[in-house]
Amino acid sequence: MAIRGKDGKIDFKKLFIESGLYLVLFIMLVLIVAKEPSFLSIRNFKNILTQSSVRLIIALGIAGLIVTTGTDLSAGRQVGFAAVISASLLQAATTAHKVYPTLQNFPIIGAILIVMFVGMIIGAVNGIVVAKLNVHPFIATLGSMTAVYGINSLYYDYAGGSPISGFDPKYTSFAQGFFKIGDFTLPYLIIYSIIATIIMWILWNKTKFGKNVFAVGGNIEAAKVSGVNVDWTLIKLYALSGIFYAFGGFLEAGRIGSATNNLGFMYEMDAIAACVIGGVSFYGGVGKISGVVTGVIILTVINYGLTYVGVNPYWQYIIKGVIIVGAVAFDAIKYAKKK
Repeated sequence: MAIRGKDGKIDFKKLFIESGLYLVLFIMLVLIVAKEPSFLSIRNFKNILTQSSVRLIIALGIAGLIVTTGTDLSAGRQVGFAAVISASLLQAATTAHKVYPTLQNFPIIGAILIVMFVGMIIGAVNGIVVAKLNVHPFIATLGSMTAVYGINSLYYDYAGGSPISGFDPKYTSFAQGFFKIGDFTLPYLIIYSIIATIIMWILWNKTKFGKNVFAVGGNIEAAKVSGVNVDWTLIKLYALSGIFYAFGGFLEAGRIGSATNNLGFMYEMDAIAACVIGGVSFYGGVGKISGVVTGVIILTVINYGLTYVGVNPYWQYIIKGVIIVGAVAFDAIKYAKKK
């Protein structure tokens, strides 16, 4: 990042444009620590990483869409749908009022494959609407968000209309378990998020598909001239995103211990904010997996920290909204400077 002018001196205006948002977030963190020094502890750090895990998986799904100048407002509802499906399939045999009374010991891998398949189909439909019908991603996924919530609510009503809980211990352990070596514990959720990050990093940086995604985001017309099948690239990208949302929903239900049709509400806002904070540009063709990871952790630190010091949840919504607008504003300024 070049922050010096032609005369060799530091260009503070450019430095602020490039790093201003991080400075604001750093100041917020300093204020949190000043109010509650105990915030800086190994336990809280581990809690932050654990809370970041599912958010990171969702953000990894949505990041590629932002790279192509798209977005996905249905991400949170897809997470919720996957959570409800997973919860209904993986209740313990001894649970009263089971959704499927005759279903005994449904395999975890089976539930994962089912929700991933559902997520892939929903994502592919979004991709077809965007690529083939030329509907703007905002409108396409806004409609999908509403439809998926409706479908999920119908399924939830069929399941009894009350929180689905009483999970198979294997499912609970899969989401809430951890490796323990002496006094050190490593939650499984962190491991899952690391695996998801590695997979997406490889796709972005080591495959033709990843190169095509950035080509489409950088200049769609140039990508077409270069022989990139833009429509197919977008459809595959949205389908892949749906798979990531679904796995995130599967883990989220297990982490919380129950699921309702409202689970996942507004999750896409955190994911989008984290991506933009991490340098994934809404103007397309720019983004790194490391930036997505950084953005998720920063946003989680702020969310966790504000809760830790007792900030009113309504104020937290206001602060989060300002952060989102600020992130996009800084992105827009950087883009204008580059143009």
